[in-house]
Amino acid sequence: MLELNELSKRFGDTLAVDRVSLSIGRGELVGIIGRSGSGKSTLLRLINRLATPTDGSVAWDGSPINGLRGTELRRWRHSCAMIFQQFNLSPRLDVITNVLIGVAAKRPLWTSMIKFFPAADRARAVLELDALDMAAAALQRAGTLSGGQQQRVAIARALMQDPNIILADEPVASLDPVNAEVVMCALQRACAERDIPVLVSLHSLDIARRYCTRIVAMAKGRIVFDGPPAALSQSIVDQIYAGRNNRPSPALVEPEVAAA
Repeated sequence: MLELNELSKRFGDTLAVDRVSLSIGRGELVGIIGRSGSGKSTLLRLINRLATPTDGSVAWDGSPINGLRGTELRRWRHSCAMIFQQFNLSPRLDVITNVLIGVAAKRPLWTSMIKFFPAADRARAVLELDALDMAAAALQRAGTLSGGQQQRVAIARALMQDPNIILADEPVASLDPVNAEVVMCALQRACAERDIPVLVSLHSLDIARRYCTRIVAMAKGRIVFDGPPAALSQSIVDQIYAGRNNRPSPALVEPEVAAA
C-alpha cells in the first residue's frame, strides 16, 4: 500500500502541495483531477522522489521513502514507473531498444552502453509491445511514430520495469480520442492484471470518470474530493474548477462504460 501522510511541497512562497494524506491500495486506478497548477504533477513527483517533500512522509508497504539515498533511492524510482505527456523516448533509437531501457537499471552498465540485452529481455519486450499492438514497429525508429504510438511504447517501457506503482502525468493530454482510449485501456489493464496502484493525472473529467476506480481532486494544493466516480456531483466539480476566468465548470455527463 502507498501511504502519504501530511505531504507538503513549497517552492519559495508558493505551497504547491498542502498537507496531502492518502492511502492507495493495490489494484486501484486513481485519477487525479484539478485545474492547471492545482498540484497534480508535483504530487506525483513527490511520490517517486523526483521532488523532495518540504514536510510529511511517503511510505510503501510500511517502509518510509523520505530518507532513501543513493542506490536505495534509485531502486525506489525504478519501482515507480513514470509515464510522461512528452513520452521521453530516444527518437533515434528503435522501438524495442526504447522498451528495453526499462530493464537497464537491473543490468550491468556496459550492456546498456553497447545496446546488448539478453534474449529473454528482448522476447519479453516484444510481448509487451504486442499487448499494445506495437510489435510490428519494434525495429522502427521511435521518432517516426505518431504521438499515440509513442505513448504506447512509453507504457511498454514502464511495464518492463516490473513496477510496484505506475505514475502517469497527463499521459493522454496531447492525444486524439482514439489513442487516448488505447492508452487508458492499457493502464486499466496493467492495474488489474498486475494488481498494482496506478495514479494518473488528467485534465479530462470524462476520462477520469470512465476509467478510474477512484478520483482524487485537488485545488490549490489540497485534496477537495476523494471517492468513487459516482460520488462526484456537479457542485463538487464547480468547487474543483472554481475561478476559471468566469468560464463554466465542466458539466457532468454520464460516461460510457470502458472496456476492461
